[in-house]
Amino acid sequence: MNEKAEILIKHFVEGQSIRKIARESEFSRNTIRKYIRDHEEKLQNLDKAKSRDEILTLIESLVETPEYDSSNRNKYKMNEAIKKDIDYCIKENKKRRATGMRKLQRKKIDIHEYLLGKGHDISYSTVCNYIRNTYENAAKEAYIKQLYHEGESLQFDYGEANLEIAGKNKTLNMALFTTGFGFHHYGKFYANKKMTSFLDAHVKAFGNFNGVYHEVVYDNLKQAVKRFVGPSEKEATEDLVKLSLYYGFKYRFCNAYRGNEKGKVEKGVDFVRRRIFSQKTSFASIEEANEYLAAGLKRLNAMKKAELDNKSPYELWQQEIPYLLPLKPPYEACRERECRVNKYSFVTFEQNKYSVPDHLVGRFVNSRIYSDYIKIYYNDELVAKHQRLYEVHKCSIEIEHYLLTLKRKPGALKNSLAFHQMAPDLKEIYELYYDNYTRKTKEFIELLELVSEKGLAEIKKAIAILSKNKKSMVTTANIKVLVQKENTPDVSISSEINENSLELLKKWDTMFSLQNHQEVIQ
Repeated sequence: MNEKAEILIKHFVEGQSIRKIARESEFSRNTIRKYIRDHEEKLQNLDKAKSRDEILTLIESLVETPEYDSSNRNKYKMNEAIKKDIDYCIKENKKRRATGMRKLQRKKIDIHEYLLGKGHDISYSTVCNYIRNTYENAAKEAYIKQLYHEGESLQFDYGEANLEIAGKNKTLNMALFTTGFGFHHYGKFYANKKMTSFLDAHVKAFGNFNGVYHEVVYDNLKQAVKRFVGPSEKEATEDLVKLSLYYGFKYRFCNAYRGNEKGKVEKGVDFVRRRIFSQKTSFASIEEANEYLAAGLKRLNAMKKAELDNKSPYELWQQEIPYLLPLKPPYEACRERECRVNKYSFVTFEQNKYSVPDHLVGRFVNSRIYSDYIKIYYNDELVAKHQRLYEVHKCSIEIEHYLLTLKRKPGALKNSLAFHQMAPDLKEIYELYYDNYTRKTKEFIELLELVSEKGLAEIKKAIAILSKNKKSMVTTANIKVLVQKENTPDVSISSEINENSLELLKKWDTMFSLQNHQEVIQ
């Protein structure tokens, strides 16, 4: 604007020619001529103007800043190769929407990073403009930015992630908590959104944050809202009320279809899902996926952000700890249910079966169902613990629960479901040392009793010592002799006591083998 004014003053006030102005300045004669002609035309129109509004409009146009028409300007950065790569990303997003992976789409910033990774020299704003002009036409909604104080607000939401778990495509539910003050995240995957998962997520989150926030914000999920009372009031579920009373936090619900009212976590779910799982989507188990999620959140929380005054969410969370409510012992996040043990020594929950000791057949037991496992009690004594099954018509069996029955019916062992679900190490021991005509199944059942008493590690240590000398020495009786000593000698240690013990066991083994051979001859 200053340069335009200087040109006009030199010509109209000082009387300089266009040639002289161009010689003394960096502007071309065409640009100078354009400014002069445009100014003269507006002065003539001003003399002809009659109405007050017309005069004011012309006065404003005389002193306005010069503008350049860039609509027809060639785009040097946005070439066909870049357009092709952007179009490829958009097509991939459409495929992900069609295959149920809508929430794993690339956003504009991800597309920009993808282009930079391919060696393109392009700005983020240019990429946004191309996508907006080519694919987007809808008007954007306006939001009001919120301000939170330390320890004041924690926002909760569920987000789905379609991942490959053990070779199968599964939809996992990510329970995500985001702090209002510093945008610090904590999350965990669950197989479902049931109340036990909802409660467990809070217990784990408060433990992770090392304290309890004064207010937790939810949308209208059924685990938090029991029913609507009037157009805007909601009644909380009994479990949420108990949880808030125990930890001492207040709860608040968003209006229906207004997830932006807890925009920190709404944005956080999408941000976490894209930044952590856009590269890797295949895992051996849910536990491995949770470990990967925890490592990714640790990395994201440690990143410094300009909007946080170049501090990281982790640093801001550290500032919040003194303002949090004190942490209490973990809340018992479970459901209790009384079950009757059937004739197969099973209790049934959600169409899945879990084994209990066989002496409890026909009795009532108390089951405590947690998000990841189930504990079963009889007369307040823990009798069984199983990993939670999430598919239907499945069985979780511990072979130790059937020892009494197997003693009476040893022939039922090898084809039993309990045998097929037995630990791989125990199966290997059976196949190597017990699955032949010289060994009786009863001996293996006695070994299982010894395993439940001493632990599998001690049994394997004793077998290693015996098998090093002679395979036939691996018997339940010999294993029992070794494991009942306070200090079982290491396989690599050769002591006089160890050698004498092994010699004695060899003599016993030879004597019993000879006796069995004579019985066969007779």
